[in-house]
Amino acid sequence: MKKLLRYLKPFKKQVILGPLFKLTEAIFELLVPTLMAHIIDRGVGRSDLPYVWKMGALIVGLGVVGLGCALTCQYFAARASQGVGTLLRQDMFKKIGQLSHRELDQFGTATLITRVTSDVNQLQVAVAMLIRLVVRAPFLVIGATVMAMTIDLKMSLIFLAAIPLIGLTLYVVMKRTVPFYRTIQKKLDRIGTVSRENLEGVRVIRAFSRQEQEKARFDDASGDLAGTSVRVGRVSALLNPLTSIIMNFGIIAILYFGGYQVNSGALSQGQIIALVNYMTQILLALVVVANLVVIFTKASASATRVSEVLETVPSITQQPGAAVPAPTAGCPKVQLRDVDFRYFTGENALTDISFAVQPGQTVGIIGGTGAGKSTLVNLLPRFYDAVAGTVEIDGQDVRQWPLDALRAQFGLVPQQARLFTGTIRENLLWQVPDATDEQLWRALDIAQASEFVQKLPQGLDAPVQQGGKNLSGGQRQRLTIARALVGMPPILILDDSASALDFATDAALRAALARIEGSTVFIVSQRVSAIKNADLVLVLDDGQLVGSGTHHQLMDSCQVYREICLSQLSEEEAAQ
Repeated sequence: MKKLLRYLKPFKKQVILGPLFKLTEAIFELLVPTLMAHIIDRGVGRSDLPYVWKMGALIVGLGVVGLGCALTCQYFAARASQGVGTLLRQDMFKKIGQLSHRELDQFGTATLITRVTSDVNQLQVAVAMLIRLVVRAPFLVIGATVMAMTIDLKMSLIFLAAIPLIGLTLYVVMKRTVPFYRTIQKKLDRIGTVSRENLEGVRVIRAFSRQEQEKARFDDASGDLAGTSVRVGRVSALLNPLTSIIMNFGIIAILYFGGYQVNSGALSQGQIIALVNYMTQILLALVVVANLVVIFTKASASATRVSEVLETVPSITQQPGAAVPAPTAGCPKVQLRDVDFRYFTGENALTDISFAVQPGQTVGIIGGTGAGKSTLVNLLPRFYDAVAGTVEIDGQDVRQWPLDALRAQFGLVPQQARLFTGTIRENLLWQVPDATDEQLWRALDIAQASEFVQKLPQGLDAPVQQGGKNLSGGQRQRLTIARALVGMPPILILDDSASALDFATDAALRAALARIEGSTVFIVSQRVSAIKNADLVLVLDDGQLVGSGTHHQLMDSCQVYREICLSQLSEEEAAQ
């Protein structure tokens, strides 16, 4: 929590002035019972109507000024809390953008969304309560006790007895409930994960008629959260009855002993009513303190989760002195030397991978599911760092490249076609923001997408909905390929990016890619037809490079490749 206090610095004025205004309102509130006592004793007791009107007007005036102070404090609290929330979200979004794929995998998308939204909201509430109530509530407890002492010191002993009892009740209830609030935040993550998976995979769920199973899965997560919340509620439900009982006993004691004082003339009826009002003020203030404990407990748990993101050190960082290497004649465009890689699970995903690719070559990567094909190409633009060995681009270790310069070398088409809300033009301009229409249409031509884009009424300015859901799977894939081709990057990675294309379109795409001059192309595919004509074919099996060469060389030397080929092609087709 302390680590996030720096976000309050831009709002020093609000943090200082807000509580001062609220303190002023609390002072006026403490004066009201005493003024009411004067009205009862002097105004009503002596039938002095002008005095009643005068003191009544004073109470109304205090109420109006107090309302103005409260509204001013509320304004300052809103400004500060919303400002802190905005700064936190901006910094978290920036930090998440800096994290490598390794950290993103460890956190998970659902929990990051929860932390940016729900957890920051909890911190905003805490900031607002800090300004509005943290000073006011304790001041009312102390102030009401002091005002009771000014009325009658002996009667104030009832306050001094009631306050610790109410405080002890609050402590016991809070001690039982506070741990649950931390647990609830974690269980919200689980609901977020299940909800996100169901919303993204709704078509698959319906296709396999898994609605009931997924409903049961969500009900389990929701029921777990509800069960925890109910347990908290059962304990918290004791708070108001117990504190009310103590307060009522206190009021009874005031009335009982106060009655004797009134009969003896030591106290007036108005003073007894003032003491009762001060007792009520103390109870309400202590209940507010209890609620503040709950709010700040939740905020503390949220602050820990937010700080965890903000303090995470990205494993992929730019090295001091990183520079783009000078071109060297005869140097491989891409070279891996004895590369090992593992995810945070601890088992190697790639082991002892070595190969070299010359500029302008086309490389096919094939292997079974989970063989490490996508992992391999993700090492090239340094989405992950190898745990052993080196990955080199233009003869220089990727860790010695400036990150922006390194990734500018690549045009990447991921397995899942990702388009963003906007227009086709805006999506295509990601790689080269100042690309001309001619460059965009050339990329669309190569990606076999120009025909369907030309048929759209708005052409390049046709709208793209979130995720490209207003386009077919094949259209989305072709647009993501075109986006990667804009500017003709030196290295193009197609990670199983033609899975939604028919064979004719796929063949036309491969023929168009073969005519591109100067680009080194990596094609990851399950289709032998997509990679058999590549200059170099890499065969992966369980994270190991079991074959490297041309199609015909591998048909003779690599049993794994031969089995894959013959599972898709006839002997005659494979021999061509």
